[in-house]
Amino acid sequence: MGQSKMAWQPEENGLRQILQLLKESQSPDTATQRNVQQKLEELNKYPDFNNYLIFVLTKLTTEDEPTRSLSGLILKNNVKAHFEKFPPEVTSFIKAECLSSIGNPSPLIRATIGILITTIVAKGELRNWSELLPTLCNCLDSEDYNVCEGAFGALQKICEDTAEDLDNDSSRPLNVLIPKFLQFFKHNSAKIRSHAIACVNQFIISRTQALMVHIDSFIENLFFLATDEDTEVRKNVCRALVMLVEVRMDRLIPHINSIIEYMMLRTQDDDDSVALEACEFWLSLAEQPICKEVLQPHIERLIPILVKGMRYSEIDIILLKGDVEEDEMIPDKESDIKPRFHKSRSHTQKHQEGDEDGEGSDDGFDDDDNLSDWNLRKCSAAALDVLANVFREEILPTLLPILKETLFHANWEVKESGILVLGAIAEGCMNGMIPHLPELTPYLIGCLSDKKALVRSITCWTLSRYAHWVVGQPHEMYLKPLMTELLKRVLDANKRVQEAACSAFATLEEEACTELVPYLGFILETLVYAFSKYQHKNLLILYDAIGTLADSVGHHLNKPEYVNMLMPPLIQKWNILKDEDKDLFPLLECLSSVATALQSGFLPYCEPVYQRCVNLVEQTLNQNFANINQPDQYDPPDKDFMIVALDLLSGLAEGLEHHIEGLVASSNILKLLFQCMQDPMPEVRQSSFALLGDLTKACFQHVKPCIVDFMPILGSNLNPECTSLRNIRDNEEKDSAFRGVCHMINVNPGGVVQDFIFFCDAIASWSQPKADLKEMFFKILHGFKNQVGEDNWTKFSDQFPQPLRERLAMHYNV
Repeated sequence: MGQSKMAWQPEENGLRQILQLLKESQSPDTATQRNVQQKLEELNKYPDFNNYLIFVLTKLTTEDEPTRSLSGLILKNNVKAHFEKFPPEVTSFIKAECLSSIGNPSPLIRATIGILITTIVAKGELRNWSELLPTLCNCLDSEDYNVCEGAFGALQKICEDTAEDLDNDSSRPLNVLIPKFLQFFKHNSAKIRSHAIACVNQFIISRTQALMVHIDSFIENLFFLATDEDTEVRKNVCRALVMLVEVRMDRLIPHINSIIEYMMLRTQDDDDSVALEACEFWLSLAEQPICKEVLQPHIERLIPILVKGMRYSEIDIILLKGDVEEDEMIPDKESDIKPRFHKSRSHTQKHQEGDEDGEGSDDGFDDDDNLSDWNLRKCSAAALDVLANVFREEILPTLLPILKETLFHANWEVKESGILVLGAIAEGCMNGMIPHLPELTPYLIGCLSDKKALVRSITCWTLSRYAHWVVGQPHEMYLKPLMTELLKRVLDANKRVQEAACSAFATLEEEACTELVPYLGFILETLVYAFSKYQHKNLLILYDAIGTLADSVGHHLNKPEYVNMLMPPLIQKWNILKDEDKDLFPLLECLSSVATALQSGFLPYCEPVYQRCVNLVEQTLNQNFANINQPDQYDPPDKDFMIVALDLLSGLAEGLEHHIEGLVASSNILKLLFQCMQDPMPEVRQSSFALLGDLTKACFQHVKPCIVDFMPILGSNLNPECTSLRNIRDNEEKDSAFRGVCHMINVNPGGVVQDFIFFCDAIASWSQPKADLKEMFFKILHGFKNQVGEDNWTKFSDQFPQPLRERLAMHYNV
């Protein structure tokens, strides 16, 4: 491919090759695809390969649009990967072509050019492309719709991708752009109006100064669009108002009644996507202190609207296969299984509402897992939940008649939404609901055997929201029948119901704790039977239910008949899973809880489990080392394997105590810990400090020789400079590091003199340690003082910097 001195022109042969490649890359065949990738790598060595790609996109009208757009997308990927290596003449050719073709008559080509422009801008090229924004800005005024729309499309993408750069740019482009965008809110084309609002919307949350000075005209223009017929425009108006509630509530207050009226209307919009954007408004408003005051006059009308939005739409039911009652034999598609985020032992997990994946989703209303994750039903339910928390019992006079009508309705979709309503208000209206629970609970327990699977699954969730009340009543009345029926649902023939029941049961376990002890045999029989019945996804939730059971009943689980029921299926799964299988995470977490509960009862199983955890830590460290040294040959490891393994080792050390001594003696775990404690990832360090603390308690003789090496690492993790900027999560980590040190010092105060100043300094860096930690510090400081004697202490503490001496004297009186 040659480069001539005059304006660049493609050569026939080169063009033919590239078109051939573009055709091949549209083939579904994987071998062809691999071949294409290889050729692309080859062609990237030619400097003007990218000129050909832009030429096909902007000039080659003989080809079909999808092929030309594809050429542009390949170019976009090249820009992402190699832009820094493009020769200057190639870069300027591409930039010029983009700008001259911004008004291409084809919407697809225009959009592709817009993507290409924003990708170049994202590479930091705003500075080196001074004509870009002025050119796009001029194009907005063009009489030609295509030019105006193409420029707006590109600007919207730039605003979405690089709002911050635009705001920080020294030429202050936003001072020109934002007033310009506002002029287009009244444009006669809906597409243009929609682009204009979308552009401005990118600057609301960041409270960009250039928008704040025009905030009143922005709001006025939004009101002008309130009656707009176009779906996209409505959606963008709703989105703007939702963000303004968070950012400039002061400016909305004067118009708040008409805004609330508008949003109630839009929450009932025929288009679900508009209704969903509008429904978010109630969630935002509920967080504002003024919510109750401004919403009070409207709440009676709003509640029925939210309840109506909580019904499954027809399309939901089709997608949910709501007519398929029995699917337990159908294996799960891997794509249905959400990636699971590992929760470390040091962070207690709560099963949140509707959180039927044990995943603790923030919104909570996560019962329709394989629908698009967030929909009108969930948003309406979440809104009712937060508003119930704002208005408390005051909404019950409006709600109770609605509940009476929906809960006992002949139509199952209506009944199902009534049960969801009942669950949604559980937290906010609990006190007002108590008088009704003796009547409602038996009714709901009956609904657990409804013939519709979607009714059974939502009932599991709603009952779990009232579990706290149930556990507080005489067991015969509600707890026993609830437990019996819920365990039947754990073995339901429908996978969604199994999932909901398993999660609800985990919540019940947390509420009931040792109250479940009399029923343990019955519970374990069911959970163990579920092992043989469940498909992949629900197995992961079953592990959680078993782990929670162990956490809830503790040592009561350590009876031979229980151990013999529970351990074989767990160990069987443990043996089937390969070391690189992510399903190990929930299983390891579960075993960790079980080991802690069973204590010495876990002894027969501990050796292979211990060994495998040590191997997992070692493999992860080795792969990490390989990746650091030869990044092109080795991928970075998934450190979650190491974190979960360290946590299970902590569980073993805590449960087995001195029995673990032999295992530690015959392994290199302390060497590995030394490396883990220095890992850049806070979660790894946190789990390793926790394990160090547990090993110090369980078998100090093996930790003792390493103290000299460990102390400085612990010290550097405790330093106050880690604390000023680091997040809450690291306070947990700091906390576990301290517990580790404290155990070490308790057992062997003499061994740490040289690092004690580190320790004192670190203690002083805590503004508010938890009570038990503070007590630990106190004991250690005084224990140390007593051990070295008053004189030595004085000599020692004289070396402290003045502020440290003062803090220790003030808080710990040493």
